[in-house]
Amino acid sequence: MSTDRNPQAAMMADESMVRTLRYQIQAIWPQEVALFDRYALADGARILDLGCGTGEATCRLAARFPTAAEVVGVDVGPEILAVARREHAALAPRVRFEAGDGFNLAFPPGHFDLVVCRHVTQLLPDPERLLAELVRVLRPGGWLHVLSEDYGMLHFPKRAGLDPDRLWHEVVVPYTDRTGTDARVGRRTLPMLRELGLREARIDYLVIDTERASREALEGIFVAWRDGYAEALAAASGWEPARVRATFDAIVDCVRDPTAYCVWQVPVCSGRKP
Repeated sequence: MSTDRNPQAAMMADESMVRTLRYQIQAIWPQEVALFDRYALADGARILDLGCGTGEATCRLAARFPTAAEVVGVDVGPEILAVARREHAALAPRVRFEAGDGFNLAFPPGHFDLVVCRHVTQLLPDPERLLAELVRVLRPGGWLHVLSEDYGMLHFPKRAGLDPDRLWHEVVVPYTDRTGTDARVGRRTLPMLRELGLREARIDYLVIDTERASREALEGIFVAWRDGYAEALAAASGWEPARVRATFDAIVDCVRDPTAYCVWQVPVCSGRKP
């Protein structure tokens, strides 16, 4: 994938991304795993995890579908793939990790029974093209599962005079506008799947809040986002870096406070190829 197609490559290669993925899976997977029951894969199924990162979901997919003949994690980042291969080497050869371009996958049409794409659509320009390529490698009757983030769906109370909602709308949205990506792609993903002709298309919401997810995992996510993105967000928005970091710190303070309530709504869209 070219730099233009991967405008957040520097952040993806930063060590903070390893922390982000580790804490996100802890917070999200306990709710998300139940959604995979609907796919009812047969023995010998092939699964693709596109944008696999460190392989946190890839290894869990292998455990969820133990009779699958092939689970392939594909990512564009060599640094993050190295972590995946090192951390999950014991799962080979049933699970493997490959470098690949999500816009031009090195698989024949109809190769996979299930294609999973998590935390990717908000990172790249032209998510419609990415999803079309995922549909291409999906067999007729196979399922596409897309966890598509939307930064208009994070909600935190004011803290120390700071309003975290302003961070997402005044800082994150301008940053993604500048990089040609979409901070609110989650609400557009279901129509994209329908436009691609998928049947049984639906959207589910995972409620990642301080009632259902551990506060430690939520704290880890926002600390990692702060460490990886504060400077880039400030440069794109006009906010001072110290203000960006202080707003992230206010979010973390809310998450730590056992009397406060915080929520991140995560859209998951799915559909079946005719």
